Amino acid sequence: MKQVIHTDKAPKAIGPYSQAIKANGFIFVSGQLPVDPATGEFAEGGVIAQARQSLENIKAILSQAGATLEDVVKTTVFLKDMNDFASVNTVYAEYFNRDFPARACIEVARLPKDALVEIEVIAVSGN
Repeated sequence: MKQVIHTDKAPKAIGPYSQAIKANGFIFVSGQLPVDPATGEFAEGGVIAQARQSLENIKAILSQAGATLEDVVKTTVFLKDMNDFASVNTVYAEYFNRDFPARACIEVARLPKDALVEIEVIAVSGN
């Protein structure tokens, strides 16, 4: 059985997908662009601000699903430029600072809306 997760505290999906799906004890959060849900625009301030907004969007979606970042077991970080790895890693460490999830970080040719970063996660769910 699966449950669609949606919150107005994160940006709406820009295509035919859900913000997250809860199924079989896991929460699968779709890749989150750095869109501020209040304005519909990217966070201003470059890759650091964009990484922070993507992670804030993830936090909001996980909260709606009854979870926190501490429940995250796997992340995937997509970067437009691998030269931004250290900057994004610094922000990432503000959100994940112990019992780190498994992670992959991939440089891609292009992200939706020309974002600098997109992050997706998988979390465990106690519910």
